[in-house]
Amino acid sequence: MKLLSIPFLFFLFASCQTEDSSNGPQYHTPPTPTITTTYSFSETPIWQEEFDYTGAPDPTKWGYDLGGNGWGNNELQHYTDQPENASVADGLLTITAIKEKTENSDYSSARLVTRDKGDFLYGRFEIAAKLPAGKGTWPAIWMLPTDWVYGSWPKSGEIDIMEHVGYDQNRVHITVHTEAYNHSIGTQVGKNKVIEGVSDSFHLYRVDWTPESIKGYIDDLQIFDFPNENKGSATWPFDQKFHFLLNIAVGGDWGGAEGIDETIYPVEMVVDYVRVYELIETEVEE
Repeated sequence: MKLLSIPFLFFLFASCQTEDSSNGPQYHTPPTPTITTTYSFSETPIWQEEFDYTGAPDPTKWGYDLGGNGWGNNELQHYTDQPENASVADGLLTITAIKEKTENSDYSSARLVTRDKGDFLYGRFEIAAKLPAGKGTWPAIWMLPTDWVYGSWPKSGEIDIMEHVGYDQNRVHITVHTEAYNHSIGTQVGKNKVIEGVSDSFHLYRVDWTPESIKGYIDDLQIFDFPNENKGSATWPFDQKFHFLLNIAVGGDWGGAEGIDETIYPVEMVVDYVRVYELIETEVEE
C-alpha cells in the first residue's frame, strides 16, 4: 500500500470542507440515494390450470356460483354445477349456456370461481379463451375480492380481464370498477378494442397487476392502463386478494341491450388455460 504524505492528507481534508467565518468549517453530506421499485413477473406460473384431465372442473381449484336471481344485472340464466354447463375434455374447459327451463329461468349456464382455492394479491394473469357469438351472450373473465375488505360492490373493486357482448361481435372490453369509478355513477374506467375472430380462435387475455397500476392486454398488445392515484380505497381498493370468475351470462342490462337471439343456443366459451405469475419487486438505487 502506498503511503500518502502529510501535506497531501491535509489538502484532501481541506477539500472536503468550506470555511464560513460565522459558523466554522461546513462539511458537505453526500446526497441520499433515491430508491425506486421496479416490477417484473416470474417466468413460471405459481398457479395454473391446464385442463389436462376429463370430467368436472378440478374441485381443488374451482367452485361454482349458483342460482338465477338476475345477478344484479337482470340476467336470464340460472347458474348450475352440472356437467352440461361446465366440463373438461381434450385439454379444454367448456362453459355452455343452454336454452332450457331451469328453476325459474329460461336458460342454464355456469359461473366458475377460484374463491378460497386461488386467491391472489398482484401478479400477471393470463387466460387463453375462445368466446361465444350471437345476440344475448355475455361472457366474462374477471376477478372479484375474496374478503371484500372495503365493503360491498363497488367499494372493494372489480377487475374485468375480458368482457364481450354478442351484439357487438369482436369488440373486447377491459375494465375496472371502484367506488369512485363505476358505471352506476357514470365514471367507469375501461378500454375496448376490436379483435377479429374472438369466437373462431383462441386469444390471450391478460392483466398485469402491481401496487402501481393495472394494465390490460389482448394477445400481448396493451390496451388498458389504470394507475394507482394514491388517494385511498375509493380509487384503489386493489391492495387485497382477488379470485377468478369464468362465466357466460344470458341477456341482462348490457348483454341483452339489443335483444336475444334464441336460435343460437347452446353457446360455448372454451378455455385453454389459466395461468398466474408471481409479482417480483426489485429495489434499484439511483
